[in-house]
Amino acid sequence: MNPQQLKSISKRLSYILRHHPDSVGLTLAPGGWVGVDDLLTALKSNGKSVTRGTLDQVVFDNDKQRFEFSADGTQIRARQGHSAEVDLQYEAATPPDMLFHGTATRFLESIFTEGLIKGNRHHVHLSTNHETMIQVGSRHGKPVVLEVNARQMVADGHTFFVTGNAVWLTDHVPPQYLRELAPSSTV
Repeated sequence: MNPQQLKSISKRLSYILRHHPDSVGLTLAPGGWVGVDDLLTALKSNGKSVTRGTLDQVVFDNDKQRFEFSADGTQIRARQGHSAEVDLQYEAATPPDMLFHGTATRFLESIFTEGLIKGNRHHVHLSTNHETMIQVGSRHGKPVVLEVNARQMVADGHTFFVTGNAVWLTDHVPPQYLRELAPSSTV
Protein backbone atom coordinates (compact mmCIF):
# COMPACT_ATOMS: atom_id res chain seq x y z
CA MET A 1 0.00 0.00 0.00
CA ASN A 2 1.40 3.41 -0.92
CA PRO A 3 2.02 6.18 1.66
CA GLN A 4 -0.98 8.23 0.50
CA GLN A 5 -3.34 5.28 0.99
CA LEU A 6 -1.91 4.65 4.47
CA LYS A 7 -2.33 8.33 5.33
CA SER A 8 -5.95 8.19 4.20
CA ILE A 9 -6.61 5.18 6.43
CA SER A 10 -4.86 6.91 9.34
CA LYS A 11 -7.09 9.97 8.92
CA ARG A 12 -10.17 7.74 8.83
CA LEU A 13 -9.03 5.98 12.01
CA SER A 14 -8.48 9.35 13.71
CA TYR A 15 -11.97 10.43 12.76
CA ILE A 16 -13.50 7.23 14.12
CA LEU A 17 -11.33 6.62 17.21
CA ARG A 18 -11.03 10.27 18.30
CA HIS A 19 -14.21 11.97 17.24
CA HIS A 20 -17.07 9.89 15.80
CA PRO A 21 -17.01 6.18 16.59
CA ASP A 22 -20.78 6.26 16.07
CA SER A 23 -20.19 7.11 12.37
CA VAL A 24 -19.46 3.40 11.84
CA GLY A 25 -21.67 2.06 14.63
CA LEU A 26 -18.97 1.76 17.32
CA THR A 27 -18.85 2.92 20.93
CA LEU A 28 -15.59 3.63 22.74
CA ALA A 29 -15.07 1.52 25.85
CA PRO A 30 -13.34 2.97 28.94
CA GLY A 31 -9.81 3.94 27.97
CA GLY A 32 -10.99 4.73 24.42
CA TRP A 33 -10.63 1.12 23.30
CA VAL A 34 -12.57 -0.74 20.60
CA GLY A 35 -12.12 -4.31 19.49
CA VAL A 36 -9.88 -4.68 16.45
CA ASP A 37 -12.26 -7.17 14.86
CA ASP A 38 -15.20 -4.83 15.56
CA LEU A 39 -13.32 -1.94 13.93
CA LEU A 40 -12.38 -3.96 10.84
CA THR A 41 -15.97 -5.21 10.49
CA ALA A 42 -17.35 -1.67 10.90
CA LEU A 43 -14.95 -0.30 8.30
CA LYS A 44 -15.90 -3.04 5.83
CA SER A 45 -19.63 -2.47 6.46
CA ASN A 46 -19.09 1.20 5.68
CA GLY A 47 -17.27 0.66 2.39
CA LYS A 48 -13.65 0.94 3.60
CA SER A 49 -12.30 -2.58 3.86
CA VAL A 50 -8.96 -2.76 5.69
CA THR A 51 -6.99 -5.91 6.46
CA ARG A 52 -5.39 -6.58 9.83
CA GLY A 53 -1.99 -6.39 8.15
CA THR A 54 -2.75 -2.93 6.79
CA LEU A 55 -4.09 -1.83 10.18
CA ASP A 56 -0.86 -3.05 11.79
CA GLN A 57 1.15 -1.07 9.24
CA VAL A 58 -0.86 2.11 9.90
CA VAL A 59 -0.44 1.76 13.68
CA PHE A 60 3.24 0.83 13.74
CA ASP A 61 4.43 3.13 10.93
CA ASN A 62 2.51 6.27 11.96
CA ASP A 63 5.07 9.04 12.40
CA LYS A 64 3.33 10.41 15.48
CA GLN A 65 2.30 7.04 16.92
CA ARG A 66 -1.30 8.24 17.20
CA PHE A 67 -2.72 4.77 17.79
CA GLU A 68 -1.90 1.78 19.96
CA PHE A 69 -2.98 -1.80 20.38
CA SER A 70 -3.76 -3.36 23.74
CA ALA A 71 -1.09 -5.69 25.15
CA ASP A 72 -2.88 -8.73 23.69
CA GLY A 73 -3.46 -7.01 20.31
CA THR A 74 -7.24 -7.45 20.38
CA GLN A 75 -8.12 -3.78 20.97
CA ILE A 76 -7.06 -0.47 19.48
CA ARG A 77 -7.35 3.18 20.50
CA ALA A 78 -6.19 6.66 19.65
CA ARG A 79 -3.72 7.81 22.31
CA GLN A 80 -4.94 11.43 22.51
CA GLY A 81 -6.79 14.15 20.62
CA HIS A 82 -10.33 13.01 21.40
CA SER A 83 -13.40 15.18 21.13
CA ALA A 84 -15.67 12.16 21.70
CA GLU A 85 -16.65 11.66 25.32
CA VAL A 86 -14.33 9.05 26.82
CA ASP A 87 -12.21 8.52 29.92
CA LEU A 88 -8.75 7.64 28.61
CA GLN A 89 -7.76 6.40 32.07
CA TYR A 90 -4.33 8.01 32.10
CA GLU A 91 -2.75 8.43 35.52
CA ALA A 92 -1.25 11.72 36.67
CA ALA A 93 2.47 12.04 35.95
CA THR A 94 5.19 14.54 36.80
CA PRO A 95 6.36 16.35 33.65
CA PRO A 96 9.81 17.72 32.97
CA ASP A 97 10.33 21.29 34.16
CA MET A 98 9.71 22.76 30.70
CA LEU A 99 7.43 21.61 27.91
CA PHE A 100 6.69 23.10 24.50
CA HIS A 101 3.60 23.93 22.47
CA GLY A 102 3.62 24.72 18.75
CA THR A 103 1.16 27.16 17.29
CA ALA A 104 0.94 29.93 14.70
CA THR A 105 1.81 33.56 15.39
CA ARG A 106 -1.74 34.63 14.49
CA PHE A 107 -3.02 32.93 17.68
CA LEU A 108 -0.59 34.58 20.10
CA GLU A 109 -2.80 37.49 21.18
CA SER A 110 -5.57 35.13 22.20
CA ILE A 111 -3.15 32.69 23.84
CA PHE A 112 -1.52 35.39 25.95
CA THR A 113 -5.00 36.51 27.05
CA GLU A 114 -6.70 33.15 27.67
CA GLY A 115 -3.79 30.72 27.83
CA LEU A 116 -3.73 27.43 25.97
CA ILE A 117 -7.23 25.99 25.97
CA LYS A 118 -8.29 22.51 24.98
CA GLY A 119 -11.20 23.64 22.81
CA ASN A 120 -13.38 20.67 21.90
CA ARG A 121 -10.62 18.17 22.76
CA HIS A 122 -10.01 16.60 26.14
CA HIS A 123 -6.62 18.20 26.79
CA VAL A 124 -4.00 20.68 25.68
CA HIS A 125 -1.13 18.79 23.98
CA LEU A 126 2.48 19.54 24.94
CA SER A 127 5.82 18.01 24.06
CA THR A 128 9.41 17.75 25.18
CA ASN A 129 10.42 17.93 21.51
CA HIS A 130 10.95 21.50 20.38
CA GLU A 131 11.46 20.56 16.72
CA THR A 132 8.17 18.66 16.55
CA MET A 133 6.39 21.73 17.89
CA ILE A 134 7.79 23.83 15.06
CA GLN A 135 6.20 21.37 12.62
CA VAL A 136 2.91 21.48 14.53
CA GLY A 137 2.88 25.28 14.42
CA SER A 138 3.64 25.23 10.70
CA ARG A 139 0.35 23.44 10.02
CA HIS A 140 -1.54 26.57 11.08
CA GLY A 141 0.56 29.39 9.63
CA LYS A 142 3.84 31.05 10.58
CA PRO A 143 5.11 28.84 13.40
CA VAL A 144 6.01 29.87 16.90
CA VAL A 145 6.98 27.70 19.84
CA LEU A 146 5.83 28.49 23.35
CA GLU A 147 7.70 27.31 26.40
CA VAL A 148 5.47 26.06 29.22
CA ASN A 149 6.73 26.29 32.79
CA ALA A 150 5.39 22.87 33.77
CA ARG A 151 7.40 22.80 37.01
CA GLN A 152 5.58 25.89 38.30
CA MET A 153 2.23 24.61 37.05
CA VAL A 154 2.69 21.39 39.07
CA ALA A 155 3.76 23.43 42.12
CA ASP A 156 0.57 25.47 41.70
CA GLY A 157 -1.62 22.34 41.60
CA HIS A 158 -2.08 21.64 37.88
CA THR A 159 -2.23 18.00 36.78
CA PHE A 160 -0.44 16.43 33.83
CA PHE A 161 -0.74 13.09 32.06
CA VAL A 162 1.58 11.46 29.56
CA THR A 163 0.60 9.17 26.69
CA GLY A 164 2.46 6.16 25.33
CA ASN A 165 3.85 8.33 22.53
CA ALA A 166 5.23 10.93 24.97
CA VAL A 167 2.59 13.62 24.43
CA TRP A 168 1.98 15.53 27.66
CA LEU A 169 -1.62 16.44 28.41
CA THR A 170 -3.19 18.99 30.74
CA ASP A 171 -6.56 20.70 30.95
CA HIS A 172 -5.42 24.30 30.49
CA VAL A 173 -2.22 26.34 30.48
CA PRO A 174 -2.89 29.81 31.92
CA PRO A 175 -0.92 32.62 30.25
CA GLN A 176 1.37 33.26 33.22
CA TYR A 177 3.09 29.91 32.55
CA LEU A 178 3.85 30.70 28.91
CA ARG A 179 6.84 32.30 27.25
CA GLU A 180 7.32 32.81 23.53
CA LEU A 181 10.66 31.51 22.37
CA ALA A 182 12.74 33.85 20.27
CA PRO A 183 12.18 33.40 16.49
CA SER A 184 15.73 32.11 16.09
CA SER A 185 14.72 29.28 18.45
CA THR A 186 12.02 28.16 16.01
CA VAL A 187 14.17 27.87 12.88
